Amino acid sequence: MQRIALHTRLKPGREAEYDRVHQVIPAELASTLRAAGVHTWRIWRDGPDLFHLVEVEDYQRMRHELRDHPANVPWQARMAELLEVRDDYSGNDSGLSLVWELPTDGEETA
Repeated sequence: MQRIALHTRLKPGREAEYDRVHQVIPAELASTLRAAGVHTWRIWRDGPDLFHLVEVEDYQRMRHELRDHPANVPWQARMAELLEVRDDYSGNDSGLSLVWELPTDGEETA
C-alpha cells in the first residue's frame, strides 16, 4: 500500500464552493476510486491550499485507470472550475516528497 500526499490550490474565493461540492461525492465516483485501489482519500484545507493524503494500492495505476473513466471525467471538469492548476491524470507524478516521519516505537533516530 502507498501513502501519497498531494497539494493543490483553489482559485481565489472558491473555498466555500469547494467545501460544499465535497459534502457529497457521487456514489459512482466513490466506487470507481475503490475499484482503482484507493482505500482512503482525505483532504484538509488551509485557506486556498488543499492537502490530500491518499492510501492506494498503486498510485500510478489508479491515476491511469481514472484518467478517462466516465465517473471521473465530469468530476475533474467540475474541479477544473475550482482549482488553479489541473494535471492531465498521467500518473507520472509521485506526490509530495516525504521529509520526516516520527519513528515507530523501537526505531532509533539519527
